Amino acid sequence: MSAVIDQPIVRTEARSRAHEIWRIVRLHAINPSVFFGIPWIILGSAWAVMMIVGLIITGAGGPTEDMAKGMRYSWAVLSPQWYLVVVGVQAIGLTFSFALGFGTTRRDFWLGTSAMFGIVSFLNAVAIATLVQIEKATNGWGIGIAMFDSLWYGQEGWLTDFYSTLAMQLLVLFIGASVTTVYMRWRMRGMMIVTFSAIALFLAFIAIFTFSGSWMALFEWFGSIGVVGGFSIVLALAVVCAIGGYLVIRRATPR
Repeated sequence: MSAVIDQPIVRTEARSRAHEIWRIVRLHAINPSVFFGIPWIILGSAWAVMMIVGLIITGAGGPTEDMAKGMRYSWAVLSPQWYLVVVGVQAIGLTFSFALGFGTTRRDFWLGTSAMFGIVSFLNAVAIATLVQIEKATNGWGIGIAMFDSLWYGQEGWLTDFYSTLAMQLLVLFIGASVTTVYMRWRMRGMMIVTFSAIALFLAFIAIFTFSGSWMALFEWFGSIGVVGGFSIVLALAVVCAIGGYLVIRRATPR
């Protein structure tokens, strides 16, 4: 009787899929500076530099209209994108083994990581699209600079700015994550194959359009589909990377 009573109670009910996915999201959010802090420090630093340059030019009596036109091509608004590739790498490389250690499945890990990428991209897209509108409404923060209202931003409204930022951030995050799954599955051999294959495809693309004289037709086609059409292609590439990463991580073995 006592032996039966002393036996530990084992919980056999299965956790829901949503619970497991959310647990991975919480795992990634343990250190929020990786996803939110450092990217916005980079963007804020770029904004501070632009403000200082703008104050110097306006203080010296320079032409603010020419300054704004030049700043529209500075690419400063895209400064966090390059770091987000690293974020995608870290999201897989630093947490995959730990997540498997506490019992999650590879599928739930990838779905949770994808959900985290979606949350980060959504919030950043809302913030950047809103900052574009604030910059336009304040005439370049009162001194005529063009930090956020640059490149294609600010031309077709808040929703287009939001959509383009969302698509772009999802792409760079999933590129970093999917490349890391290749490394975890096949190590350096896989990385070398992927790298050389990507270079070969890129060179083949250039050769085909160069020898066929189709560059102008390609540029005209991109112009015809507009910003939304162009970033729909970017979003499709992000989906391809997400699916490819999932297929690879199913066989990946942490070491």
